[in-house]
Order: sequence, then C-alpha cells, then structure tokens
Amino acid sequence: MSDRNQSASLRRALLVLDHVRLHSGLTLTQLAEALDLSKSTVSRLAAPLIEARLLERDRKTGAFRLGHGTLQLGQAYLATLDLRAVAAEESRRLVAEVRETVHLVVYDPPHVVYIDKVENQATVRMASRIGSRGPLHSTAVGKAILAWQPESAIPEDLPAKTKYTITDHEQLRRELVRIRQRGYSVDDRENEPEVRCVAAPIFNHTDTVSAAISVSGLTSRITAARVREVGPVVAAAAARISRKLGSSR
Repeated sequence: MSDRNQSASLRRALLVLDHVRLHSGLTLTQLAEALDLSKSTVSRLAAPLIEARLLERDRKTGAFRLGHGTLQLGQAYLATLDLRAVAAEESRRLVAEVRETVHLVVYDPPHVVYIDKVENQATVRMASRIGSRGPLHSTAVGKAILAWQPESAIPEDLPAKTKYTITDHEQLRRELVRIRQRGYSVDDRENEPEVRCVAAPIFNHTDTVSAAISVSGLTSRITAARVREVGPVVAAAAARISRKLGSSR
C-alpha cells in the first residue's frame, strides 16, 4: 500500500474512532451509515483499533464502544501535563491584553497557593510571591475556586483583611452564586486596600475546579467599570486552559 493510501486509511480509522467516542453503542450497520462507508470498510478500519484496544465490540449486540486503550492513552497524556506549563501561554497572553499582573493558583484547602506570576513591567509590582498562601474568602482566585466546591468547603472563620472583606457567611454564599452565574469572581479591595483582582476557575479533566487564574492591579487602573471588561477576558483564558487540561466544559 502506498504512503498516500496508508495516510487516507489512517484518517478514516481515526474518523471511526472519533465517531464512536461521540456516539458509543452503534452497530456496524449504524456506524457505516453514519460515516457513509461500506460495512466492509468500517470493519477493516476497526480491526486494528480493536487489536490495539482503542475500540471494543460487544459480542452479543455487535455494538462498538471505546476500549481500555483509550483510557491508558488519556492517563498517559494527563500524566505529562504540568499546570504551569499549560497555562504559561495564556498567562502571557493575558498580560499582553490586559497589561496587569497575572497570577496562577492551585487549591490547597483551606487556602490557595500561588504557583506562577507574570508581571507587566510597566505597572506597579504586586506584593504576592510564588509559593505563598492566600485565603479563600477574600481573594478573587479563592472565591473563583470556592464557588465550585461543596458548601462544606466554605471556611468557618472569615477574618477581615480590609474593611471591604466579606465576613458574613450568608453574604459570601450569595456572592458565590453570582460567581457561578457570570463565570468569574472579583476581589474588590477585599484582600489588599488598593488592589482589585478578577479571577476565573480552571477545570481539570474530571471537570473539577482545582485552580484559578487572575488579573490584579491597583484600583486606579482596574476601575469598577473595567472589571466588567476584564472579567470575560479572564474567563475565556481560564476556559482555554481548562480544555487543554482535558475538561469537557
């Protein structure tokens, strides 16, 4: 078989695999009709996929489904992912677009841990440090994560970091509902007196929120009006990172 024919066969085999991924449980006839291929062609293309355990076929019904080999591939891929590396491009993109400091954090109950920071050299530098911990209730990144956790994750103690910090549990619950609705959170001088932050959750391959990314700046630069512009931009960056981590959201 020529290289060109092999390439065409490979593409069609991958098409079969992808269609089964999206529509598990189809019979040979249904799969052939859906792909506009003959049953003999589908059977030929599926054979090496079954041999590699990328596809499985039910012995009784003949229905196709993904095989254990796809799980092994997925696990191998996820094992190579490093959150900082995956988010690096989006962090730099955010800095270039918003021209403010970008933070990346992970969830380490009952705190967040700052694992990366990209600064815009033209602005005042933030006091945050990589490796430092922050509270959940008074930071934008913390609230972005907390909004997708069970209610039991809300800290019992909500100490005031500034006069704007939410210290009432019912008020915090209402704030978390708003965050889920709009897709991003805001720290409006709640953790540092002259700083506003906008953050969005990062979902992993199990669609669980375990990290967040944020934009931080002085209130003179990130005004209340600008928050409404920056929020969707940060949320879009978080969504792209989430997809790279295997999230289906």
